[in-house]
Amino acid sequence: MALNLNSTLKMPSGYEIPMLGYGVYQTPEDVAEDVTHHAIASGYRHVDSATVYRNEAPSATGMLKAGIPREQLFYTSKVPPRSINYQDAKACVEESLKKTGLKYIDLYLLHAPYGGKEGRLGAWRALVEAVDEGKVRSIGVSNYGVPHLEELEEWQKQQSKGKAGVLSVNQVELHPWLARPHIVSWCQQRGIVLEAYSPLVRSTRMEDPVLVPIMKKHGKTGAQVLLRWGLQKGFVILPKSVTHSRIELYDFELDAEDMKKLETGAYEPCAWDPTKAPLSD
Repeated sequence: MALNLNSTLKMPSGYEIPMLGYGVYQTPEDVAEDVTHHAIASGYRHVDSATVYRNEAPSATGMLKAGIPREQLFYTSKVPPRSINYQDAKACVEESLKKTGLKYIDLYLLHAPYGGKEGRLGAWRALVEAVDEGKVRSIGVSNYGVPHLEELEEWQKQQSKGKAGVLSVNQVELHPWLARPHIVSWCQQRGIVLEAYSPLVRSTRMEDPVLVPIMKKHGKTGAQVLLRWGLQKGFVILPKSVTHSRIELYDFELDAEDMKKLETGAYEPCAWDPTKAPLSD
């Protein structure tokens, strides 16, 4: 698979999203500007933040400080889990624009499928309106399981084209021990981009007997193998670290045997798992 540091995927919205994104989850506000600037200077062009991370302002500042033209950069934020309703979602978009100083946000997501049906669909309507107003370019969801996705799709089918919005992304925890085949298949059948958070499994699997032989075979670290797995799956990957070399994700390829060995069949989240949240509160 011919991939490089600048590889992108086209979202259903028509916009391109860089396949390598820098995640700032749990990055303290007082260091977010510096580490995000370093990430952009190191080759990243995509920053994944959220309102609940409390670092939108410094991460956006760090992104812009690197001197890369804005049109070459990609910035994501999210409506917090407790704000999944129409009014709060509208306010979140306005607050994100104010905090970051950006004229538009490239991607805005609903952070989790909470708030009940009315809340979820109301928050989605707020994001659709933000796109119509030019405040946001693409919209999506995060941590949505198939029932939540089907709820949204059914609602969209009942709307006029301009009111339904375009679902471009579902961001979920994805790695060989949580490959989520049902969610992945559902999204891929519709061209919806999958973003993989916790792609390094929070460094808890670096000595796993499945992973170690593949590391040795390619002379790569566990992190590099795991990130390469995500890229070859066609996911946008969101590592937090800039300590390993991004370039070295692109000078090797996992073969069919490697990919088969990494099909663990496990369902072992290392983070929360809202994809299992009930449709009703």
